[in-house]
Amino acid sequence: MIHIFSNMKTKDRWLALLCLLLVCGQVYFDLRLPDYTAEITVLISSEVTDLSEYFVAGGNMLGCALCSALLTVVVGYLAAMIAADFSFDVRAKLFNKVASMGSGEIKKFSTASLITRTTNDITQIQMIIAMGLQMMIRAPIMAIWAIIKIVGKSWQLSAVVAAAVAVVVVSLVVLLAIMIPKFRIVQRQIDDVNRLTDENLNGIRVVRAFNAEQYQEDKFETANDSLMRTQLFTGRGMAFLSPIMMFVQSGVSVAIYYVGATLINAINVPLDGTIADVMAAVSDRSVMLGEVVSFSSYALYVIMSFVMLLMIFMMLPRAAVSANRINEVIDADIAVTEGTETASEETGSIEFRDVSFRYPDASEDCLKHISFSAKKGETVAFIGATGSGKSTLGSLAARLYDATEGTVLLDGKDVSTYSFETLYNKVGYIPQKATLFADTVEGNVAFGRSGQELTDADVENALDIAQATEFVDAMDEGKNSWIAQGGSNVSGGQKQRLAIARAVARKPEILIFDDSFSALDYKTDSVLRQRLKTDLKGTTCLIVAQRIGTIRNADRIVVLDNGTVAGIGTHEELMKSCPVYQQIALSQLSAEELAANA
Repeated sequence: MIHIFSNMKTKDRWLALLCLLLVCGQVYFDLRLPDYTAEITVLISSEVTDLSEYFVAGGNMLGCALCSALLTVVVGYLAAMIAADFSFDVRAKLFNKVASMGSGEIKKFSTASLITRTTNDITQIQMIIAMGLQMMIRAPIMAIWAIIKIVGKSWQLSAVVAAAVAVVVVSLVVLLAIMIPKFRIVQRQIDDVNRLTDENLNGIRVVRAFNAEQYQEDKFETANDSLMRTQLFTGRGMAFLSPIMMFVQSGVSVAIYYVGATLINAINVPLDGTIADVMAAVSDRSVMLGEVVSFSSYALYVIMSFVMLLMIFMMLPRAAVSANRINEVIDADIAVTEGTETASEETGSIEFRDVSFRYPDASEDCLKHISFSAKKGETVAFIGATGSGKSTLGSLAARLYDATEGTVLLDGKDVSTYSFETLYNKVGYIPQKATLFADTVEGNVAFGRSGQELTDADVENALDIAQATEFVDAMDEGKNSWIAQGGSNVSGGQKQRLAIARAVARKPEILIFDDSFSALDYKTDSVLRQRLKTDLKGTTCLIVAQRIGTIRNADRIVVLDNGTVAGIGTHEELMKSCPVYQQIALSQLSAEELAANA
């Protein structure tokens, strides 16, 4: 847990030190109160009639109380500010780390878990800092200071306090040993609840279409019930400490006054002695009464300190688990790291040299010894059966993953040597699943940073090339119309066209289409590809597709079969020489249609 605090800002560390000093002042004023209480007790028992002495002692008590209250407010404000600032920094660092992760790292943690770590886990840390700076610092200082005050006054009274502290410590140790493993389970169960909620919301159409509402409710109920039971267990366990603390606190008061009364009675007042002896004995009894009263207050401060520590210990195990989960993400190794190259002599070329790739934790390669090249302005397509590695190949070209073996060259240089900004200014990637953001149409098309500033004309031209102008103009506010999160207010084909327009608007050297025409009708598909060919004449295109009609006019077609290259050539060449391609073509079109199209 200490590791997560190592990056705390210097300013926050100085403010934490200031909190420590202010807490010391606060404890000083609090522990002065029993002294003045004892002084007033002695005055009363001595029957002092000068009211000014009472006013002086009472005024000192009031001053100490006001100073303590003022310092409490200041410490609370500083603690809240430090906690908020620290959680802001950690949340930003965690978000940036997740943003820099590749698909492999995100799958390793899962989206639901990363969301929980960025929200709930950081909230646990923020709470422990805010309360810790107030209670965790104050409690031990107050306990030690109060013990120093009472040590040497009476061993009998000190023994009572020691017994009470022993009961509290043993109770804490036993309960925390039971609770800490449960807190780890709670955070994992929160991950499960978030995952099921996310799945249900994202797949709500599928759930309703298959009448699976009750099935999803049962799955959620199981996870939610497990979380509830674990939280009830931890809550009941921690709640068990409260009556223990109340019992100890009340028992200490009773025991101190009982022992104190015994000590006072042990001071004999000689009835047959001189007046001086009687007055001395009465004075000793008054002093002892004052000491018992002050001792009782100090003992309650000691118990109160352990109560404050109890509150922290109730939160500390869960916060420690949260800190470890955050550190796991921050310390995670990133497979895809940034290079330093910002320029190249070639433009628009890409080459795979004997590339093999294996997903993390997979037992074998999904791509094996892939080699092909595409020159500037060429269109190279990839086709194959489901699971043959087409999308994986597109991901390697966009450097979402790094090749396990071999080299992917972009403009004559290894893609791993480019800075991310340079690389993604060269490459436009349209993923298999079109992703839109909660923004306007224009905001989605002009999304992110580009090598050049995008103008309204660039956006309109990109929409026109992607065949999206017609339906965008039909919207109430045209390109200023709002797109809901995930593009839930537009159709699948419209999402794909907007995603294509977003990539086209950047005017990249290379466009990678990962089955990005699958939701388009044949007419729109044909017109869009023709516009890409005429309007983006110098742009290299890599097209992953399932339909023969989408790729038959490509300069070269790479046929994949179980992760290996089964053939490379034009449509006509492959129809003559590649059995795998022939099977795919004949499964989609009849021999007569193929002959007629040819």
